[in-house]
Amino acid sequence: MSVLAEFPSAAHLTPSADGDSQLLEVSMGPQHPSTHGVFRMDVVLDGETVVKLKPIFGYLHRNHEKIAEDETYLGSMPYTDRLDYFCSLTNNWAYALAVETLAGVQVPERAQYLRVITAELTRLQNHASLVGFLMQDMGASGTPLMYAFREREKILDLFEALTGARMMCNYMRFGGCRVDLPAGWLEEAKQVVAAFPRFLDEYETLLVGNEIIMARTQGVGVLSKELAINAGITGPVLRACGVNYDLRKVDKYGIYDRFNFRIPLGDHGDVYDRYMIRMLEMRESIKILEQAMRDLPEGPFTDPKTKVRNFRPKPGEAYGRIEAPKGELGFYLISDGTPNPYRYRVRPPSLINLTVLEDMCLGRNVADVVIILGSIDIVMGEVDR
Repeated sequence: MSVLAEFPSAAHLTPSADGDSQLLEVSMGPQHPSTHGVFRMDVVLDGETVVKLKPIFGYLHRNHEKIAEDETYLGSMPYTDRLDYFCSLTNNWAYALAVETLAGVQVPERAQYLRVITAELTRLQNHASLVGFLMQDMGASGTPLMYAFREREKILDLFEALTGARMMCNYMRFGGCRVDLPAGWLEEAKQVVAAFPRFLDEYETLLVGNEIIMARTQGVGVLSKELAINAGITGPVLRACGVNYDLRKVDKYGIYDRFNFRIPLGDHGDVYDRYMIRMLEMRESIKILEQAMRDLPEGPFTDPKTKVRNFRPKPGEAYGRIEAPKGELGFYLISDGTPNPYRYRVRPPSLINLTVLEDMCLGRNVADVVIILGSIDIVMGEVDR
């Protein structure tokens, strides 16, 4: 067994309940490459079959929420970059939205469009990377992942030109964005978006009908609609179960009610559906981007009335949430009128979606566990905070 070869000292035998066989307890991680970060799974096996699985996390805990209570509101913005380090700009937006709700701050039209553009570019590079990693988890060579990373690099180049950083962008501000678009940025972004469907066409030709992928993913890691709802699952994992729930449609935050796009849904809630939902969502993000870049208005990119450096919201509480690439990302804030939050709490989709991992893995084999975990799309910075 490959897992035992990796961790020969991390496994031991215990009698099964019926006494006729022995159960093997295996610790997968915390440094196993398939665990997508510093994450561990304690797996109990009957032969190759999973009979129990316990996620173990906390290795990357950085005390984000408590630190934020001693920081100014603006001082916490760079910390949000480090939650889901693939999706810095959507992290920024969720936090900015919470503070704006708390303080009643208005966001100019141009800034609203800039937020949508950067958020949907973030969704494209996140989903492309997820599919590449999932193929690698299934044993594919590095080709699918490198194809995905080739497209991701083009988007990160745009982020760097706009914000000065490729991953830790620190771009959003209360009442708008930190800087306006540099000269030529919009034209370059349009070229990247226009070329993206060709990449998706090639990727689907390579992967969607692949017999090995279908055999490894269809009927594997099934999550029922009822359990997904009861567990608070959100994002592509929920929609793969057939639940039509997307905060861009439900809350219509920002200006998403102005765009024409649909919400792809799955039928079975298995790994294949979770993979296909990401592929389909990328095509919808392209539709949104084309509309947003076409209609981008002139005007201020931030609210000049909002003084972010001496920011003191009136006492109160607020919850701001967005449809991040991995699901509902929310920030709950309580203000006592001082320059820093009295309470600061993150609702991380990676952690919530991880809670049903055991339910999806029971009865499957070890190789299935690896791809089921990959299909959830977790980032440990967000799980542990």
